[in-house]
Amino acid sequence: MFERTPDISDVLERFDEGSEVVIRGWIHRVFKVGGKVFAWVRDHSGFIQVVFDKSGLSTEWESVERLSRESSVEVKGSVRVDERAPGGKEIIATELVVYGYSPPFPIKGGEDVEYLLNVRHLWLRSRQMIALLKIKHTVIQALKDWLLKDGWWETTPPILTGSAVEGGATLFEVKYFDKAAYLSQSAQLYLEVLIFPLNRVWALTPSFRAEKSRTRRHLSEYWHLEVEAAWYDIDDMMGVAEGLVSHAVAKTIEERSNELKLLNRDVTKLESALHPPYPRVTYDEALEILARKGFSIKWGEDYGADEEKALTEEFDKPFFVTHFPKRIKAFYMKEDPKRPEVVLGFDLLAPEGYGEVIGGSQREDDYEKLYNRVLMEGLDPKDYEWYLDLRKYGSVPHSGFGLGIERLVMWIAGIEHIRDAVPFPRWRERIYP
Repeated sequence: MFERTPDISDVLERFDEGSEVVIRGWIHRVFKVGGKVFAWVRDHSGFIQVVFDKSGLSTEWESVERLSRESSVEVKGSVRVDERAPGGKEIIATELVVYGYSPPFPIKGGEDVEYLLNVRHLWLRSRQMIALLKIKHTVIQALKDWLLKDGWWETTPPILTGSAVEGGATLFEVKYFDKAAYLSQSAQLYLEVLIFPLNRVWALTPSFRAEKSRTRRHLSEYWHLEVEAAWYDIDDMMGVAEGLVSHAVAKTIEERSNELKLLNRDVTKLESALHPPYPRVTYDEALEILARKGFSIKWGEDYGADEEKALTEEFDKPFFVTHFPKRIKAFYMKEDPKRPEVVLGFDLLAPEGYGEVIGGSQREDDYEKLYNRVLMEGLDPKDYEWYLDLRKYGSVPHSGFGLGIERLVMWIAGIEHIRDAVPFPRWRERIYP
């Protein structure tokens, strides 16, 4: 059994001059100066310089001379304070164990995006990707913590489904024994079942959309945080969205400041998100804003990425667009009693051109209205019989939403493309590795 060794960040923060330490990691850079070998060793927590001097090393010198980038090593030595070293400290090595030498590393800098996607399994070792992996971890943990503290129940809905949630055009069909099934587009319908025993529920699951377009904001497989609650209306649920997003931003700023700095993220642009409530505009008001900006969208038409980007230029914090035309939204959204042509739905858009990160609504809780919407959408009521049952047996007002984890990370981290918010991006013609 391996004894646990301190993280490199612990060595830099807690160990004084002369302390004996053992670290494990990978060689990030190696160079020779005046008969000595200097190596930057990295682990998940950071980098430290290690100095190898033949006179003070018990290991054969050949082991040091063979070191190259990404060789995996264990180093024993003493800490020395030196302001010239990265982090202000270095290790004077006395022993070296090499677990795996590395041939010339295929990433040297300056490679294009397609090349880096083809060696994704190696590019994930880069400082940028390590920073993004950590930011994503913190965002997810913050979202979970907020929900648990607020009294929500985590649930585990299925990934294989028998029917569509968002529409058949983006379904991935799979063979399920002798029947057809689909990869989940959303856990929403199952979460609606679970509000009856548990009232307020959430799930974090992968969702799949067979999107043929390849944009900076779309993935075929992404992580989906979904919440659903009995006795919540649209305003209640928008309050939940504000609480989740503001907490995720706060925790990321607090815990991942080094990573945000590495990515050159301007944190001041996130600070307004710490202070809900967020602005709210209706679909009608959004069309007026877009008209002033030169966009021509007829009432009842949906707007796209360009229009979303233009809307975000009007706000310096996340904001809601609400009350969309019924014909452009999903069958399960509740009609506005005051305006039956619109639904009680909402999107939360991130500023700086990032656009939608949350989509939600109050759900239709009337059996007849929901049944008729199923027919209007050309769906088979038999496929949704169990879902319609929820409106037969003790129906209640309820609401929910879905949050795209990668889109939220993309905005918080300030990155250009959603592919870097996920370790292994999936979209049309991209499944490697």
